[in-house]
Amino acid sequence: MLILSSFAILSITLGLIYITRVNTTSRANRASLTRPRIAPLGTTVVALLAATSLILSGGVANAAIVPTVPMGTADDYSVLAGTTVTNTNETVLNQSLGLSPGTDIVGFPPGIVNPPGVIEQTTPAAAAAQLDLTAAYLDAEARPLNETVTSDLTGLTLVGGVYAGPSQSPLELNGNLTLDGAGDPNSVFIFQTDSTLITGSGSTVTLINGAQECNVFWQVGSSATLGTGSTFVGTILALTSITVTSGVTVQGRALARNGAVTLDNDTFNVPTCDLTAPTTTTTTTVAATTTTAAGGGGAGSTSPELPFTGSDSTPAVIVAVLAVVAGVAMVRTGRTAKE
Repeated sequence: MLILSSFAILSITLGLIYITRVNTTSRANRASLTRPRIAPLGTTVVALLAATSLILSGGVANAAIVPTVPMGTADDYSVLAGTTVTNTNETVLNQSLGLSPGTDIVGFPPGIVNPPGVIEQTTPAAAAAQLDLTAAYLDAEARPLNETVTSDLTGLTLVGGVYAGPSQSPLELNGNLTLDGAGDPNSVFIFQTDSTLITGSGSTVTLINGAQECNVFWQVGSSATLGTGSTFVGTILALTSITVTSGVTVQGRALARNGAVTLDNDTFNVPTCDLTAPTTTTTTTVAATTTTAAGGGGAGSTSPELPFTGSDSTPAVIVAVLAVVAGVAMVRTGRTAKE
C-alpha cells in the first residue's frame, strides 16, 4: 500500500513539473498547442486523491502476532512462591497453592484453597512448577518488544503485543488499563519490566473484544505490589516477591520465583480462556482452528490463517490507483502540450 501511494505521488509530481514547463513557454507556442492544459481544479482534485490514499494506507493498525507464554504445570497454581507464603484473613484461591524450596506457609486456614486446587508445600510437584515458572519467566523476558509505552499504564487501550516502559522502567497502574482483543481470542499481551510493578488502590484492568485473561502476562524483574481493592488481570511472573494487599481480586496468578508471596483477604479466580471468537463490529476475523492443551492459555493452539485485526485497506487501494492513473494522465498531457 505504501509503495502504491509512493507511485501516486511520483506520477503527480512529474505531471506538475511538465505543466509548469508548459506554462513558461512563449505565447506563440501556447497558442499552437493542440490540447488544453490541465485546469487548476483538476490538479487540486488529483492532489487530494493522492493525499487521501496516503492517509488511508497509513491508518491500518494490526495487532502484533504474539504466541502465548507456555506455563507448564505452573498453570495450575493461583499462588506459587520460592521462600514463604503468608496470608491474613480469608483469602480464597480457586487454583492450587505451591511453595518450593521454602517450607513456611502461614495463614491457610483461615485462607481457603478450593478444590480441585491443593496445597503443595515443598513437594516434588511444587519443585516442578517452579522449574516451569522459571522457563515461562525467561520466555516472556526474551520476547522482542513491539511498542514502548508510558510507565504509567493508566488510560491506555492496547491490542495484543509485547509492551514495556521506557528503558524497561518500573510499571504502574493508577486507574484503568484496557486490553483490546480486536476480535481475536488468541491475542496475547505481555508486559515487561526490569524493575517493579505497582498498581494503585482501586485500579482495574478491563478486557474487551475477545481478549482472554489466560493470555495476559506480566514479567517483573523485581517485585510486584497490587493496591488495595484493585482488580487485576493476568499472570504475574516475578523474579523476587509479590505483595497482594487487602481486598484485591485477581483474575489470574501470582507466581514468584525466588521470594515470598503475601496475601490479605484476596480472591484469586481461574483466568478465563474461551477461544471462541466473539461477535464484534470493530474488526474482521478469519475463522481459525484451535486445539488447546491442558491448562488453557491458548497453549498448543494452531491457526492456519491468522485473523486480520486492522482496517479494510480496499478503499485506500482504489484511491491510490486512481491517483496513479491521474498522475500519468497529467504527464502525458504535459508532454503533448510541450510538443
